[in-house]
Amino acid sequence: MWNKISFLQKYLVYNIPAMMLLGIIFGYFQDPKFLKVTIMPLTFLMVYPMMVNLQIKKVFSKGDSKVQIITQLINFGIIPFVAFGIGKVFFAQEQFKFVALGLLLASLLPTSGMTISWTGFARGNINAAIKMTVIGLVAGSLATPLYAKWLMGEVVEIPLVSVFKQIALIVFLPMVAGYATQRFIIWKYGQAKYQKDIKKKFPMLSTIGVLGIVFVAMALKAKTIVSEPAMLLKLLVPLLLLYGINYLLSTIVGKLMFNRGDGIALVYGTVMRNLSIALAIAMTVFGKEGSEIALIIALAYIIQVQSAAWYVKFTDKIFGPAEPAEAFDIKEQGIFALHSNATLLSAIKLLDEEHIHAIVVLSSEDQPLGIFTAESVINLLADSVAMDTKLSEVPLLPVVNVRYDTSVSDIIQNMKRNHEYKVLVTDKEGKPTRILTEMDILHELKSKL
Repeated sequence: MWNKISFLQKYLVYNIPAMMLLGIIFGYFQDPKFLKVTIMPLTFLMVYPMMVNLQIKKVFSKGDSKVQIITQLINFGIIPFVAFGIGKVFFAQEQFKFVALGLLLASLLPTSGMTISWTGFARGNINAAIKMTVIGLVAGSLATPLYAKWLMGEVVEIPLVSVFKQIALIVFLPMVAGYATQRFIIWKYGQAKYQKDIKKKFPMLSTIGVLGIVFVAMALKAKTIVSEPAMLLKLLVPLLLLYGINYLLSTIVGKLMFNRGDGIALVYGTVMRNLSIALAIAMTVFGKEGSEIALIIALAYIIQVQSAAWYVKFTDKIFGPAEPAEAFDIKEQGIFALHSNATLLSAIKLLDEEHIHAIVVLSSEDQPLGIFTAESVINLLADSVAMDTKLSEVPLLPVVNVRYDTSVSDIIQNMKRNHEYKVLVTDKEGKPTRILTEMDILHELKSKL
């Protein structure tokens, strides 16, 4: 099942148009009114999983203040007014006022999981991107009703109280529930299990919600679209203009004011919009006009995903080649660990179940005592060591600590010099976050060949 859902997420740029087409066909031949009852469940499915992986604590980390401030100045001081101006030019007629509102909604909700993903693909500053995502989501959710009322209030009736209530329901309630879910999973299964196996499944679930909402929105608007097929082209042009201006502005600012990592984070922190939240607001607040607003937002998905992928290809030419990879870049946070009073059998089960090569053995004070590996298991089995032998009684590899910002080239040199091919990566406070092995480095090199 997860492979099928992963396919939907991986090829979102194709699945969005396919779902739009299916929605139009269904809505044209069937009465789609009954689909309205699915809007709220699909909205929850779209938003809640996205919130589970939100790294709220990153907002309070120090550093990168300048890029954060400039990013939000672009997000809330420039782009909404660009979108409003484009809407005034392309959608000045009365019948397109809700389309103009949709364009504005998309521009008012910056950053999404895409911000982090594409920043990582382009080898930008992921920590800065994570912080931008959280700040942009909270600030955008609070600012959207006020901006919409201010800029569009004379043209479209903006139910301010209703919008705030719906945002509380579809943004902040799922945010609290998502964070609680994340902490519970980590408490129950551990950070490493969450990072390795569980975390990646939530964006897939969110994708189902997105595709479902797009289908419903298109079905409800089907007869209008079929009667005016040129409408889609009319919507694409202003969207291309908005994204083009955004990319150009952010690239210039990022190139002139910041280093490569921060510049790339700024681009993806301003160009990537939280279209899922925009869709949710459109479909839950504005009643029958919601599908009209959702139409332009759905089209924005296609442009956003495709443009982000293309921009990655040009980042080296724009910002220069990436710095040498660091320990932080290779493997996600989280370690698999057992305490020293655990048995050899427990260690074997953990290595097998998680498909890993090494675990950290901790003292009763949670201090790393050594590293136990799959190779150690073979040696112990060959010596007929009993399965109930405690890890405190078996040979362990020494703990070799490296900071998260140590370059991979330096790690490789240390491995060769010390003949230790598994190292413990620590964060800024010196706490262990992951084991980095020779196989991880080989996988990283292979991915870049």
